[in-house]
Amino acid sequence: AKSNLSGISDIATPILSALALRRFQRHALRTRLSANFACIHSQNMSTASSSKKRAASQLDGGEGPTSNKVPKVHPFFSKTKSPAVADLSGPLKWLTPLGTIGSCLHATHLEPTPSARIAAFDLDGTVIASLPFSAPPLQWHWWNKCVPAKLTQVAEEGYSIVLISNQGGLKSASKANKWKEKLGLIAAAIPDVPFRLFAATAKDRFRKPMIGMWEELERLYTADGVQIDKEGSFFVGDAAGRVHPNGKKKDFASTDRKWALNVEIQFYTPEEYFLSQTPDTQFALHGFSVSSLPSALPLFAPSSTPLLPDNPTQELVLFVGYPCLGKTTLFRKHFEPAGYIHINQDVLKTREKCVKAVDTALAEGKKQHQPGRLHTQILH
Repeated sequence: AKSNLSGISDIATPILSALALRRFQRHALRTRLSANFACIHSQNMSTASSSKKRAASQLDGGEGPTSNKVPKVHPFFSKTKSPAVADLSGPLKWLTPLGTIGSCLHATHLEPTPSARIAAFDLDGTVIASLPFSAPPLQWHWWNKCVPAKLTQVAEEGYSIVLISNQGGLKSASKANKWKEKLGLIAAAIPDVPFRLFAATAKDRFRKPMIGMWEELERLYTADGVQIDKEGSFFVGDAAGRVHPNGKKKDFASTDRKWALNVEIQFYTPEEYFLSQTPDTQFALHGFSVSSLPSALPLFAPSSTPLLPDNPTQELVLFVGYPCLGKTTLFRKHFEPAGYIHINQDVLKTREKCVKAVDTALAEGKKQHQPGRLHTQILH
């Protein structure tokens, strides 16, 4: 009996080992299938069944797909960004923003070739219709159905098309991204029309009616060896200062007409350019106008006495005014040659250091010039 039991034990051992192995394999198979259930992309039940067979074949050591084959992954579990996030601009190419703080957005469509003749257009209210702030951020439509055909025509005539727009409402990255996405939709609607886009987002030299965007365009074209023909160029915009005495709602501003005047190119309203309507002759340009100043003003007043004293003496001269009015230029042209020194808060960084430098220079008997901040500039 003992011998028989030993024989049975010897026979049972490999049987039990085989059963244990099969149980382990089935357990591993269930674990593998459970882990992969959520990420294996199945189109139908037959595909799911074949996937299980392949997995079992691999576990059993049978011939099946090699380990180099990567299973398909359901898009839900993919780590790649969606097209809306990865490429907001669509067909537009967004370039490095312009200005010291990057306040002027800059983009191109279809690599536009520089031309001496510029066809410049405002965006909202000119190329596309102005919509209320409550409108969805991606909603847009042409100002008139003839606009895309007209843009195609002017491009075929050899003009460089440039969009010139104020976009002060893009205060956050999310708003800017949505706006860029909308511009991509507009560009996609005119796939054969190359153009360049400038958008001023801050109240600086780029914002119309200031001519910073035009100056950047001139700089880019000059680098390409192209001199812009102002007489052959024009700008179309809806902010024209029209007063409409017949009761029609007047324009909200005259920014676009002022910009064209400052740049010195021909101006049209959208109605004049796209619809060939009679030009409006009644408009008002509100605000400060440099051209309204007398052209023969003296350099300083009173002009009966010299700007600098005839006999060298220590003096304190204060220049007060907004930035970029020419205070430093006046110093360099008239005061620096006479031996005045320049104490600059832009260099010394703090008012306290400037005051200390002034005290030191006065104690040494020197004549000084110090530009300050807070919209003032001081000559000592």
